[in-house]
Amino acid sequence: MARNSIYILILTVAALAGLGLVMLFSTGAYANEIRGITEGSSQLYFFLKRQSLWMGIGLVICVICSMIDYHVWSKLCWPIMGLTIVLLVLCFVPGIAKPENGSNRWLNLRFMSFQPSELAKFSAILFLAWWFTRYELQSRKFFKGFVFPCLIVGVLCALIVIEVDLGATALVGGATLLVMFIAGAPPLFLGAVVCVGVGAVIYAAMHIDERSARLMAFMDLEKYKLEAGLQQWNGLVALGSGGLEGLGLGNGRQKMLYLPYAHTDFIFPMIGEELGLRATLFVVAAYLVILLCGVLIAMHARDRFGMLLGFGLIILIMLQAMVNIGVTTALLPNKGMPLPFISYGGTNLVLCLAFVGILISIHRQGVLDRQGKTRLLTTMAARIVHRV
Repeated sequence: MARNSIYILILTVAALAGLGLVMLFSTGAYANEIRGITEGSSQLYFFLKRQSLWMGIGLVICVICSMIDYHVWSKLCWPIMGLTIVLLVLCFVPGIAKPENGSNRWLNLRFMSFQPSELAKFSAILFLAWWFTRYELQSRKFFKGFVFPCLIVGVLCALIVIEVDLGATALVGGATLLVMFIAGAPPLFLGAVVCVGVGAVIYAAMHIDERSARLMAFMDLEKYKLEAGLQQWNGLVALGSGGLEGLGLGNGRQKMLYLPYAHTDFIFPMIGEELGLRATLFVVAAYLVILLCGVLIAMHARDRFGMLLGFGLIILIMLQAMVNIGVTTALLPNKGMPLPFISYGGTNLVLCLAFVGILISIHRQGVLDRQGKTRLLTTMAARIVHRV
């Protein structure tokens, strides 16, 4: 299956992206009214056209990334890290920053809007893959295997949390800890960071009015269903209304100004309402297939850098999918996070397609012969046993 994993990955991503365009075709017309775009004109499918444009750009970048030797990213680690920090700082510069919903997450580049925290996710993973490849023998040491990587990634997390984007901060932090664990960092210290990080996020959320209201709504959704819990409550109504078969494409009711951001963060409940339980189960199964293919590609990478980079990229995609589905089904507190390949949003879509291109590059140079596979799996098993 390892040889064909990349083809399965591409087909699955294409299916999710196609489903995203279909659902955007269904929900985008009502989202236009929210944004104040005149209905009945060529702007009726504004979001669909925009998403199609971003998908085209993303596909071009995906092809380019698949043709580039993934080792090139190792040489670009620090320039990309520096660029990311500069862009995150620019989110606080008047005239360039684009404040929205009480946060400073966006940059207004005149011809487009850009969210630097999306690039920060890639920068963190790229840095960790480079660091733990260069200092492989010191990966279990306290300073080089734990303190230094945490400090560097901590700079990114600090800038993101100041933007008041706790979800992206938690995502970068979670992906960082998982990659560090795979790389061989001391599990005891990682566990301590998890406890401190969860406590810090909860503390920050409780001291920000909007976030604390979301936590209260999560604890008692029915009580706050007309206030902070409106989105999640209507999302559950949408999922319940669809049943097994769904109401039919275009026949969803919650998108008619009942469910805010039905075309972005809460597009998953709209899939359930219009296409039914089978479609939502297909989406969940598709992400599990992506996870399996990504793990196989990473495990068969030719070197340590490719393995860590591959694992990191697939972790980023899966964590976003898990959080989005968890939020829209009220299993997690409400946090705006797009559903990869499906939700409307150019920055996230382009970055996720770029991740797929890098995975293709890793697969192209992967160790797929029996002898190399056996050697790789034996080495990994030995490291796991040693750590246990």
